[in-house]
Amino acid sequence: MSTASSRSGQALERRRQLRQERRQERWKQIWRIAVLAGSAGALGWGLLKQGWVVRDPDQIEVLGSRQVSRAQVIREGNLQVPLPLLTLQPKQLAQRLSAGLPVEQVQINRLMLPPRLQISLVDREAVAQAQRRSRKGFEMGYVDRLGNWMTRRQQLAGAPATAPTVLVLGWQDRLRPALAQVLAERDALGSPLLQVRFEANGSLWLRTAALGDIHLGPTDDKLAKRLDVLRHLSAELPGQIRNLKLQSIDLSDPDQPELGLPAKAKPKAAPTKVTARNP
Repeated sequence: MSTASSRSGQALERRRQLRQERRQERWKQIWRIAVLAGSAGALGWGLLKQGWVVRDPDQIEVLGSRQVSRAQVIREGNLQVPLPLLTLQPKQLAQRLSAGLPVEQVQINRLMLPPRLQISLVDREAVAQAQRRSRKGFEMGYVDRLGNWMTRRQQLAGAPATAPTVLVLGWQDRLRPALAQVLAERDALGSPLLQVRFEANGSLWLRTAALGDIHLGPTDDKLAKRLDVLRHLSAELPGQIRNLKLQSIDLSDPDQPELGLPAKAKPKAAPTKVTARNP
């Protein structure tokens, strides 16, 4: 019995030692992996930091724009070479470019092989001159097809072939969707659009070459229907009424348009006959 018990105890001790050795070996392997991973990460970071650098302006690619040059992007983005791409913040760069250039959209890509910065742009174009009220008084600028405000510097950066002929008065940020809707129809109104005017309460007026002033009323969900009625009137309004030079058209109720005709001239009063009296 003592011999059997001794052998059983030795076997248990041997299994315990084997388990302990296996645990130690696993910990050694984990340590080796951690050291290798850390070394590889540090080496990779160092290589990227030193090698992932734009060292020449030609490594800055500008795509998609017909009116913005690489020099303008570098100037407005305040980009200086050498430019470590790891330290570049794409979101902030896109905001700077959107604020300083006539572009609707900016996308930034950092490419590794070879290191370069790729900037994709969608051009903005000034389609109308605009006026808005600011803290310093009235400010002149421009708007694009989406109704977004553009500064004079942004408009000059776009260098359009011809200056916009439409004038927007009373521009407000909250009215951009309605303005964009009108500007999208500016070439389909049957008469050249000359002016878009927003009153302080948001009420919308247009002025066209043929029909003069048109009151479209509030910028609500009936705006599209009012524009449809305006197109119909431009095409169907009889010539004899057009020749009367309408004072205004009220389309605030598109189901009952009202034409403001000039008042008829009053007949001249008969001259008063004065009789001279003898003194």
